[in-house]
Amino acid sequence: MSDSKKILALAVEIGDVLLRNGGEIYRVEDTILHVLDAYGVAEYDVYVLSNGIFASANEQKEDACSIVRHVPLGDVHLGRIAAVNQLSREISAGECDVAEAWKRLDSCKAIPVERPVVQNICCGVGCACFCTIFGGGPLDAFFSFLLGFFLQFLRLRQQEHGTSKFLTNIAGSAFLTASSLALLKMGLPVLQDKIVIGSIVPLLPGIALTTSIRDLFGGDYLSGAIHLLDALLTAMCIALGVGMVMILYRDLTGGVIML
Repeated sequence: MSDSKKILALAVEIGDVLLRNGGEIYRVEDTILHVLDAYGVAEYDVYVLSNGIFASANEQKEDACSIVRHVPLGDVHLGRIAAVNQLSREISAGECDVAEAWKRLDSCKAIPVERPVVQNICCGVGCACFCTIFGGGPLDAFFSFLLGFFLQFLRLRQQEHGTSKFLTNIAGSAFLTASSLALLKMGLPVLQDKIVIGSIVPLLPGIALTTSIRDLFGGDYLSGAIHLLDALLTAMCIALGVGMVMILYRDLTGGVIML
């Protein structure tokens, strides 16, 4: 493999890690360009989408090369993004050769996610806080914590089995709504709507929506449209899960929900 091919492969792999873990389109593209500049590659072109990278180098020379990489949309991992950003800075400063950069990149990719129990607890705490922000009382926040805890447990289990994100959102929102209605049916003094609103926040496509707006304002219309469509479909799945349970509850009980 020629040197330019090795450098281009490294640059694309760095961009892959950033994009796969939630990096913004313009930052991914800028990082790849800086890496290619740092190693002296000439005549390159880089085009980044929200789920793909297209790169070429030395187009007018005998060792011309190009790489096309599909990058599926994934979850955000800020730890990996921060580590790769630091690596790109060291490459730009001339402090890291290609072989060392590959080793460092492997270390960045190996940064683990938090343990499942920690994710479950943090999700529960976040749900309880949002429930309180939206007007829920201490009892509502307590049940939001429990529902958020089990919601994250459900999401992790479904990720292990490769379940579609859309099915996960439908099942998660339906689970939250059914659980809150069960609490209400038991006669507990809770605000069912506050519990649902607080517990459903982890499912909301906030990052996808803000990223789409940023991409659209930056002129990356295709990437912005992809993220916007992802956000809209996610919101539709959440609404579908909540709506189905509410309609089923209404039809089975023969009346409206009393809050």
